[in-house]
Amino acid sequence: MVVGGYGRGVTPDVLLVGCGDLGSAVGLRLAERGLDVLALRRNADRVPPPLRGLSVDLTRESPDLRGARPRFLVVALTARPRSEEAYRATYVEGMGRALDALARAGSLPERAVLVSSTAVHGASDLPPLQDETAPVSPQDGPGRMLVAAEELFSQLLPDGTVLRLSGLYGGPSTRLLDQVREGRIDDPHRWTNRIHRDDAAAAVVHLLTRPEPPQRLYLGTDDQPAQLGDVAAFLATRLDAPAPPTAEPARGHGKRLSNARLRSTGWTPSRPSFREGYADQRPRTF
Repeated sequence: MVVGGYGRGVTPDVLLVGCGDLGSAVGLRLAERGLDVLALRRNADRVPPPLRGLSVDLTRESPDLRGARPRFLVVALTARPRSEEAYRATYVEGMGRALDALARAGSLPERAVLVSSTAVHGASDLPPLQDETAPVSPQDGPGRMLVAAEELFSQLLPDGTVLRLSGLYGGPSTRLLDQVREGRIDDPHRWTNRIHRDDAAAAVVHLLTRPEPPQRLYLGTDDQPAQLGDVAAFLATRLDAPAPPTAEPARGHGKRLSNARLRSTGWTPSRPSFREGYADQRPRTF
């Protein structure tokens, strides 16, 4: 662990800007490949070994990265609450401080991946399948800040790659499971897109380390967009919960996303749909 300043004894192979649930999963996969990973997090004590941690609050201060010459860079930040102000402070200003500090260290990484979100894409009635060519159309302040972060990242690291992830699951959040258990599915017709946390982490590592240079933008999502009512019905059966309202395809709205570009690089999701991803869900036992 490193607190306050970068330990200059060993130059890291990877700089991980943000080390929450997804960032930790990415870092551990890279460490398994024998790479030395330095992770920036508010509390370095929460960085899992063998990753090394540097305590820094990027919303308020710049990290001391003098002497750091990482080959790889991953930006996997998390903002709370979900507000325009929090997303600006974290994704735009915070990321900017980290990348400026890295630039002052005098070396740009060989590969860089920014984890963004498909929240930058707009929704529509009876939506067509969208891919990376779809124009961004954020519906709220956090979405607009993610677009601003992508633009800043591309400006500072022109050869970097943006990975827009759809709804993450498989980590500590139980929001959808709780909604199903409590019978709180209000819009069963809405199209949803998701990716398991393990597949998301694998995608980041894949783009970072594959022999061929990645493109500048990918959508990270599983193989099967699904209406919320269908997902909820599957979960309700497994959780012994009340049956949710039935999804009607003709009333579908929202957005449907394609992972074809990411799949073309050789990445394959281990959970191609919500059925595999939620297969191990069981009713609570008390």
